[in-house]
Amino acid sequence: MQTDNGIAAGVRPAAEGLPARSGQPASGKAPARRGKRRKLAAKAGFIAIGALVALLVVFPIVWMIPSAFKDKRELFSLPNHFLPQKFSLDNFREVFELYNIDFMTTIGSTLAVALTAVAISLVINMLAAYAFARLEFPGKGPLFGLVMLSMFIPGVTILLTSIKLVSDLHLLDTFWGLVLPGAAGAYNIFFFRQFFLGIPTSVEEAAILDGSSQFGIFVRIFIPLSVTPMVIIGISTFMGYWNSYLWPTLTIIKNTQWQQVMQVLRILNGSKAGDYGVVVAAALMALVIPVTLFAVFQKYIMQGIAISGIK
Repeated sequence: MQTDNGIAAGVRPAAEGLPARSGQPASGKAPARRGKRRKLAAKAGFIAIGALVALLVVFPIVWMIPSAFKDKRELFSLPNHFLPQKFSLDNFREVFELYNIDFMTTIGSTLAVALTAVAISLVINMLAAYAFARLEFPGKGPLFGLVMLSMFIPGVTILLTSIKLVSDLHLLDTFWGLVLPGAAGAYNIFFFRQFFLGIPTSVEEAAILDGSSQFGIFVRIFIPLSVTPMVIIGISTFMGYWNSYLWPTLTIIKNTQWQQVMQVLRILNGSKAGDYGVVVAAALMALVIPVTLFAVFQKYIMQGIAISGIK
């Protein structure tokens, strides 16, 4: 007979050669699977939160579209239907027939102000950013610090002085009184400066060897390389002017030719307080141009967000 030690010795090698039971996972796989499940659950949670936020943001816009084509009675009927039961253009017709407001003229004047402001803003801010990024001049550091300091000054604190300055320059009730005060911005200068600092100096050195001037370098090299930041800052500036209400209200008093779209929407919201269909139709018309801009320049906007995140 074999001793217990002998049996153990004879059995153990055979047992070591047997495969593991299918019901027993190998060590290390269970924690890995649990970690993978946690990652999938976290990803699903983020997707759900993102979808909820997107729904909350988009729903008012989606609701506006069918509501603009409902008549007053259907708009307030219960139960309320999402799609109009009777398709009507009366709200839009009433917007065009306002006795003291030409809504299309308002859209055109707002578009002219915003586009002019974008062009002037890009020129001023890019030139200033190029100077701070590439040129050397006395007081450069303190001056840039003052520019950055202006970012932390609330605009409302200098509102009265700004109006006084515009009045002294005889720009009240004028096109340029709407355009010029917001043309330069500290954040825009900072954004372009950071982008310009990322452009290799070897490109400039090669251009200087070819006999190019500083302004030539800016025009021929920096501007073509700055399409994405130009689009992102340009759209940001455009939306700022398009959505402006306080400044036009304080500076456009008698000359209704230069009334801006947000002023007119506010007037409609007061005069048509019980007729929300007209207000919604006007707001929907005012939304067409910004949405079109986003659709056209969506690729550059996404690239701009990536650039701002890297910088």
